[in-house]
Amino acid sequence: MNKKKNGFSAFWYRYKADYLYILPFMLIFFTFTVLPVFISIVLSFTRFDIVQSPTFIGFRNYFRLFLDDSLFPIALKNTLLIALITGPGGFFLSLLLAWVLNEIGNKTRAALTLLFYSPVISGGAYSIWAIIYSGDTYGFLNGILMNLGITYKPIQWLTDSDYMLGSAIIVMLWMSFGAGFLSFIAGFKNVDARMYEAAAIDGIKNRYQEMWYITLPSMRPQLMFGAVMSITGAFGTGAVITAIYGFPSTNYSLYTMVHLLQDYGNVRYEMGYASAVATVLFLIMMGINMIVQKLLAGKD
Repeated sequence: MNKKKNGFSAFWYRYKADYLYILPFMLIFFTFTVLPVFISIVLSFTRFDIVQSPTFIGFRNYFRLFLDDSLFPIALKNTLLIALITGPGGFFLSLLLAWVLNEIGNKTRAALTLLFYSPVISGGAYSIWAIIYSGDTYGFLNGILMNLGITYKPIQWLTDSDYMLGSAIIVMLWMSFGAGFLSFIAGFKNVDARMYEAAAIDGIKNRYQEMWYITLPSMRPQLMFGAVMSITGAFGTGAVITAIYGFPSTNYSLYTMVHLLQDYGNVRYEMGYASAVATVLFLIMMGINMIVQKLLAGKD
């Protein structure tokens, strides 16, 4: 016992400054991330309307969600479909664009990086796409299509359920160049140049082989981070759709799990049921993140 205690004391004495430095972040992370998730899981087993105290009801919210809520299958289908396209799509587009930018000069790279990252930090991005998809002849996309003779009347991109999903996916792919995109650019710059020289001696003949055998394995942490961010962003889709297409969208064509959560939490104030929706979404995201991490982890 004394030996273990002495070992722990020595470890703490050696690294106590490091733990003190990360303590503020850990306190904030626990208070605003870990604790709300735990509280949401607990509330999912209650009936809670904010006014009255929570009442424990067991698994009734989950039974209602899976067996009695007609909007849940629609929200789940739309969420999985959007995530299946925009998650991997945004990941590979960010990786491809980061690779292309890595091949050009420093000044041009910095300008283009800011250009492609601007949708994430720009508050006016939603209004720009609303103008592009405007349903009259003044809409940019309708104007181009009509001038080319592809269509002879304006397409209602924002209200016609036949076009809403496709147009929304384009917007979300355009806005997917976020933190993962920046991490890929940093990852390309951090690869040791000596590895390329050694690989050339071993028989690597072109840039594509360098990319596959040297660059990507060296960027495993950045790839992992980018994958997690892409999946999280894809499953958290809601604000973009609400800002451009309204809430709820026509025929619930773009109704997602986030919208179902907002509907019961912010409109009906059924916080217990909304917590159950949030818990299911959280478990789905966690499960897919674990699968992706295993795929990208590889073997050292």
